[in-house]
Amino acid sequence: MYERNYELLRSKFSEFFLPTLFTSMAGNICLFVDGLIVSFLLGAGNLSAIQIVAPVATFVNLIYWMIGLGGSVLCSVAKAEFDSDKSNGYFTVAIMSLLAIGILIAVFGLAFSGSIAKFLCASQSALIPDVNSYFVSLIIGMPFLCYMMSLSYFIRADGIPTLPFRAILLANIINICFDVIYIKFFALGIGGAALASSTGFLMGSIFISYYFIKSERTLQFIKLKVGKFFNYLKEIVTSGFSSSSTQLYLTLKLFIINILLGIYVGKSGLVAFGICYNSLFILYIFLIGTAQTMSPIVSVYFKEEDFSGVDYVIHRSLKIVLVSSLALSLLFIVYPQSLLMLYSVKNPADVPVVLNALRIFAISYVGTAITFLYTFYSQAIQKNQLSTIISLLEGLVLPIGFAVALSFVFGGNGIWISFALAEIFTIVFIFVYSKYINKKTDGEYSGFFINKHNDDNVFEHTIKGNIEEAVNLSREVQDYLKDNKSSTLVSLAIEEMLVNIINSNDEVDTIDVIVRDNGDEILISIKDTGIDFNPVIENDNLEFDNISVLNKIAEKIDYSRVLGLNSTVITIKN
Repeated sequence: MYERNYELLRSKFSEFFLPTLFTSMAGNICLFVDGLIVSFLLGAGNLSAIQIVAPVATFVNLIYWMIGLGGSVLCSVAKAEFDSDKSNGYFTVAIMSLLAIGILIAVFGLAFSGSIAKFLCASQSALIPDVNSYFVSLIIGMPFLCYMMSLSYFIRADGIPTLPFRAILLANIINICFDVIYIKFFALGIGGAALASSTGFLMGSIFISYYFIKSERTLQFIKLKVGKFFNYLKEIVTSGFSSSSTQLYLTLKLFIINILLGIYVGKSGLVAFGICYNSLFILYIFLIGTAQTMSPIVSVYFKEEDFSGVDYVIHRSLKIVLVSSLALSLLFIVYPQSLLMLYSVKNPADVPVVLNALRIFAISYVGTAITFLYTFYSQAIQKNQLSTIISLLEGLVLPIGFAVALSFVFGGNGIWISFALAEIFTIVFIFVYSKYINKKTDGEYSGFFINKHNDDNVFEHTIKGNIEEAVNLSREVQDYLKDNKSSTLVSLAIEEMLVNIINSNDEVDTIDVIVRDNGDEILISIKDTGIDFNPVIENDNLEFDNISVLNKIAEKIDYSRVLGLNSTVITIKN
């Protein structure tokens, strides 16, 4: 009667997805608009200088993705394991490390700015003054960017997804406003655009720090011994490198592609690549929003061996990225002139190059969506080696290999084609690998996303938050386990816990109950969206004794507040 309907997961996904999507939108649309403002005020030719500095920005992205996102995933896993000390440890190490690294990047960048500008302009020495001006103004904002973005990952994992959205939106609005102020009124040129970004990072960092005075936060800074600090840092880097390595490979890819374009196409090629690269900001609104929503949810549910929940989340995520990438791809293939108008491309030498590049480059969008999501998914299920291989193939080896080889034959067209071919061959690799794993594990792992499946010893149920359904469900579970000697205790434990949840809240829409028979013990996993309540801790305000009964019949009760849900696991010995 009470089959699982995934309403709880659907609502939780939506709760996380919209603020995360808006956060991604705030960041990526504003970066897109930032480029438009620079093109409008200074001319599209100045995009070439910004494009040359792009590898620096992606390198910094690598750092805060690796430590911030990697640490937040481990933090979510620790919460799923009911280990608050470890989750606080990951939080402390990640934030402190990124603050220190951000400061070091700024100091090093300022000290060696001239040499870095010459290195970046290997094939276009005439752009060195503009590149140096942009680089210096951008690098001073890196400590604030690292802090703001890394903290945003942990805040979302702590079940407060709207605060990062507001902080990043504020940062980017300030960036856009100060673009006009610094460029038009203070005449700071291309350096003013970068200084506007740094100003936005500063203000966003101040705003997001409001998290530390919010009463509902669960993450705290704790003291750690030096050895433990670096052990945690090693775990975080190992966890986060697989997905963040896309930024490392993007850094190298951008640098090499910039050189190839300078050789085979010239400045028009750099302008075209800058617009193609900026067009990805629109696509990444949906890719980053979806992947960063999916990642912590999948990591928690996979750790709890709720493979049906993992399936639901990944397939919902896949639909979103496929629809958005296909729509955007068709738009720019059919009507690439839209971007030319937006970026004020008027130079007769640039127009045909940009149109041609956009049409070919847009073919790669759908493949990018699939491989990007898969990279985050494989990290979330802790298959970090697979995630790293995919990132290496898609982000560096295949595009650079194809670009170098095809540019000799087709010139600039060979470079644009290489991006689509890299995505196709990466997807083929994933498909072959999934078939190999399915065969190797005798079907234990199956499908493109190599997920397990809940077996016949797992019973999944969803009820509405009312006493009648709680009592009926406990009876139904007892019928399921009628051949098991602990069936009565399991039924009683479920009833006591569900009644307590319902009585503790004015309203609870949905409660998920999963019962897993492991032979020597039975695990009861209960998730609800009610107020924080730890059944292990005595509560003198309770007017009923359900929890005291539960504690007497259970072998062990584990509780954690994770993803904004009460997650309770009750162990009954057989």
